[in-house]
Amino acid sequence: MAITNFIPELWSAAVQLPFEKALVFGQPSVVNRDYEGQIKQQGDTVNITTIGDPTIKTYDKTVDIEVEDLSDGTIKLLIDQGDYFAFRVNDVDKVQAAGDFQGPATQRAGYGLKDKVDRYIAGFAALAAGSGGPITANRLGNVSVVNGTGTGKPGAGQTSAWNVLVDLNQKLNEQSVPTDGRYVIVSPSFYSALLNDPRFTRVDASGTSEGLRNGIVGRALGFDVLMSNNTVSASSRNLIVAGVPGALSFASQIVETEALRSEKRFADIIRGLHVYGAKITRPEGIATANAEFVPGTGVDTVVTTAP
Repeated sequence: MAITNFIPELWSAAVQLPFEKALVFGQPSVVNRDYEGQIKQQGDTVNITTIGDPTIKTYDKTVDIEVEDLSDGTIKLLIDQGDYFAFRVNDVDKVQAAGDFQGPATQRAGYGLKDKVDRYIAGFAALAAGSGGPITANRLGNVSVVNGTGTGKPGAGQTSAWNVLVDLNQKLNEQSVPTDGRYVIVSPSFYSALLNDPRFTRVDASGTSEGLRNGIVGRALGFDVLMSNNTVSASSRNLIVAGVPGALSFASQIVETEALRSEKRFADIIRGLHVYGAKITRPEGIATANAEFVPGTGVDTVVTTAP
């Protein structure tokens, strides 16, 4: 048989571990992942039950209280995405490696799956507040962020990375989005612009949950600040995403890993199938900006005093 003592569950777990450790957009503190246990194969549909908000009524001790039935609904999360890995381990290579091939191979498979999944979820985040999305009011649109040469100060039509966070915070506040668990995912260039702002470097020292979230680089204005290379870029702009975990739902499962002998070579083949899907469940909980980075053109205002 292929790969002596091959146990599918152990190989699946070995792939899943580096996959989970590398996720930024797909980690549970960014997206809701409560529905993964229902996945069996690609094409499955996960039904998410939604409950309407109860009506808040004025109390009068002389009047009987009114009890209402809550309305409910269903959001369908379709597991319509599938990726696989398949690699060959030649018998000669296996002997030379003294059997130590599982760790590196499964680790790289996990990282490869992660990269595609994070880009996929980032696309959903862009849709949530993007053109034609459910909550267009949550878009800042295109912003020119100062980061680079020049004066370093925003000029006409320019802004700072810090002020972008302020505006994203305002968008979420205007939608009455809870403040607990807020995050903002930024590109490396946007993070660089933040580091050039003393307001960020001062508040960043106030404490973070660094041990709890992948990719976290700081904290500011109530946001955990995370960095990812998988921010969706369009026309040289980077997507900046702010939100709360309940706004997007994501479900993922490695449903199959197997080993078999190659028909044409003295080698083993290891392959696995990963299925997943995402759904916007609370679009009001996501705000976005499309940032480009420009040299500052602003100047200090010099106040002169008449003699």
